[in-house]
Amino acid sequence: MSNPTIIAALDLIDGNVVRLHQGDYQQKRDYGSDPLARLQGYEAQGATILHLVDLTGAKDPTARQIPLITKLIAGVSIPVQIGGGIRSQADVEALLSAGAARVVIGSTAIKSPELVKQWFTTYGAECLVLALDVNINEAGQKHIAIHGWQESSNQTLESVIDDFLPFGLKHVLCTDISKDGTLTGSNVKLYQEISQKYPTIALQASGGIGSLADVKALENSGVDGIIVGRALLEGKFTLQEAIACWQNG
Repeated sequence: MSNPTIIAALDLIDGNVVRLHQGDYQQKRDYGSDPLARLQGYEAQGATILHLVDLTGAKDPTARQIPLITKLIAGVSIPVQIGGGIRSQADVEALLSAGAARVVIGSTAIKSPELVKQWFTTYGAECLVLALDVNINEAGQKHIAIHGWQESSNQTLESVIDDFLPFGLKHVLCTDISKDGTLTGSNVKLYQEISQKYPTIALQASGGIGSLADVKALENSGVDGIIVGRALLEGKFTLQEAIACWQNG
């Protein structure tokens, strides 16, 4: 199996690069106001895809940062996937028009699955990523959390994937909420289990990457991509080092 792609991620509020701790807007760290320079830096270090989250747009879709997003995507020559409160077809179209390679859809896929299935038919599965955030209970059930993790749905990770597979579902970004923003490593077992069960899905691991050892731990997990955000912003390692850690065996 080929090694996963490292996907550098930036979260944006009002043009600033930030990180939230476990989705909480009150627990926000600020990393400066030049996202384009960061993205170009990641590209220069060998990134082949970037991930953006418009947290302003997630909170208020009417305030989506389209001019900024358009500028950021135009400023790099590699694909960019972007999410943040995608609730309507107009949201999807605005981001695709801004140059996004893929639009990342979270809560709406759970709340309005029929609507999102129409988007799969209209735009094709290659343009869409389902972001499925899970709370894993003591029985091992993977319940999907929605609306910035403020509420839990009664659906499981597997039930949602099964529901969308007939519509060509290809890309799934899966976060174990208990790991997000913690820099304590990701849930390797979760990704191994899901990638074995759904071999046609290109699975993106998100949450918890804090060291090169955490990156390395996902080497044979079956994931297609590893999203790294806070660790890069805090200089735990460079993107170049993360990419190189596959080559060094």
